[in-house]
Formats: sequence, C-alpha cells, structure tokens
Amino acid sequence: MRDRDIMSTHVLPGHSSRQRSQGFFFKAFLCGSLGSLWLVSCLFFANVTVAAQRGGGPPAGGKTHPAIGNREAIAEGEKLYNETCTSCHGKDGKGGELGPPVASQNRRYLRRTDDEIFDALKNGITGTQMPPFAQQFNEDQIWRITAYIRGLRGTAVDTPASGNVAGGETIFWGKGTCGNCHMIKAKGGIIGPDLSNLGGVRKVQDIVDALTKEKHKIAADGGTHDSTLLPMSSYQPVRVTTKDGKVISGILKNEDSFSLQVLGKDDLNLYRFKRQDVQVFYDPNSVMPHDWDKRLSASEFQDLLAFLTRLYVAPPPAPPGRGGGAVGGN
Repeated sequence: MRDRDIMSTHVLPGHSSRQRSQGFFFKAFLCGSLGSLWLVSCLFFANVTVAAQRGGGPPAGGKTHPAIGNREAIAEGEKLYNETCTSCHGKDGKGGELGPPVASQNRRYLRRTDDEIFDALKNGITGTQMPPFAQQFNEDQIWRITAYIRGLRGTAVDTPASGNVAGGETIFWGKGTCGNCHMIKAKGGIIGPDLSNLGGVRKVQDIVDALTKEKHKIAADGGTHDSTLLPMSSYQPVRVTTKDGKVISGILKNEDSFSLQVLGKDDLNLYRFKRQDVQVFYDPNSVMPHDWDKRLSASEFQDLLAFLTRLYVAPPPAPPGRGGGAVGGN
C-alpha cells in the first residue's frame, strides 16, 4: 500500500474533505482529552490511597487485618518468609532462581491489595509454580507473611530499621556531620539532597547501600529486574579553573552551552561563569562518603539507620472536589 493510500479518507456524500478532516481532529481531541482526564483521575485517587497507607497505617476508608502495620507481626512474618519463601523469591523479596520478585522497588504487580496477597499465599496461583500454603500455615501466620510483604513493597518508613532513634539523630547532627551537607525540615546544609522525606522515597536497603557503597544501585522502573545507577546531575561535583588560575570546587547547579552556575563547597557562594572563560572538570566521584559502616561503630550505624529510615513528610490533604464537595465522598 502506498503512503497516500494509508492517509486517504473516505468522504461521505454532502461532506467536504475539509469538514471531514475537522470532524476527525475534533473527535481525536475530544477522545484525547477524556482519556487524559481519566488517567489523571486514576493516578490521583491511586495516590490518595497509597499515601493513606504510609507508615503502616490502614487503607483509607477500609478495614484491614490487625497484622498489617504491626511491628511484631511483621517481624514474625519476616521469620516465616525467610524460612519458606526465600528459596523461590529471594531475600527481601528481590527475586530468586525459581520465582519473581515480590517486593522489588517500582515493580508493577497484579496482586496489590492485602487480600490479594493473602489469597495468593493461602490458595496459590493457578497455572504457576506458586503452591498453596493453607496446609502449612494457619490464617494468622499467612496474614503475618502478608504484612511483611506489604512492608517490603513500601519504603523505609513502612518498615523502619530498629535502633535508638534519638541516638541516631544525635549522630546525624554530631559525629556523622551529616547536617553539614544535608537538610532536614529546613535545618542543615545545602550541598547535598534534602533528606526530609528520605524514608518516604527510599527502601531500607537503598539507604544502607548509599551509606556503605560507592556505586550503589537503585531498582529501575518499567517492570525490569535489572538495577541501574541513576546519575544525580543536580549534585554533580565540579572543579572550575578561571583564567587567572583561581580554582573553585563545588556542586554544579545549572549549565547550558554558554554558562554554568556552581555552588561553592567551602563558602556556599553561588558562582556564575561564562563557559568560554573557564575550564571545567566533572569529578566522577561523589562528595558523599560511602564508608559510614567503618567510620561509626556497629551500634552507632544502626542508630543512624533507625533515624534515617523514619524521616517522612506526609503528603498534603486532598483538595476539595468541584463545587465544594470532598473528593471521593459519598
């Protein structure tokens, strides 16, 4: 078929090709607008539901089993999971040789609700290698495993690390000198990322890796099992040498083909340069130290982790619906 045949449109009697074209584009625009509205609505309500569950709390407007969000139940569920499920689904639910991940970050799941996870554990999944565990565990035990998997699918705030939280905060602002670079709720430095919502966006293992591994990885989106190291261009270390030989080290804040802006690491001044007037070296090494497990004692590191995994900023309340009614109201 030729290109012009693909683009040709049958014209109804009494309708010009221009009218036909206008009608086509109007319908396409209308369908696209309605489709976009539907997608935004779905994403909004999904966000409201997920946000209401942060920190192990029950879903908004719905009943949940007492094990969900219960620290003791989650700990027991972890023990049962490690004894039974790791051979297929791997440690921490990240996937094994026989089964897919059940808690990989950003992975999309067909069974998302607590009841669906419970059903898969109790009755198995027909047509797959997932067996039923109704004979091996009672319902209370299955709910505890469900609570553990639910926690794994969340972020650090849903299953925070154990330890002395107050002691960890003291280390953050004191011995660890973390506050020199990082900010928490408007307090601290600006060289590094704001950590106010760290526990709300990162898993416990991701935080551990960031503290202990120079090139840590974070699971990528898109349903893939691979891990990718995403560069943080907004915190790129650079060393700028001016024409008179002055050297400024800092963090690249902005750049284009003609200029760049650098936040000085020592004086926190914002420098603006014309690219033609300077030489720029992009340092591949992060400013962030990655040996905190050696700089701190084991107990200090655990306390710091307990503090960091609880950093969370709750989302703002949902705006009122059109006409003054509450969103999602009856």
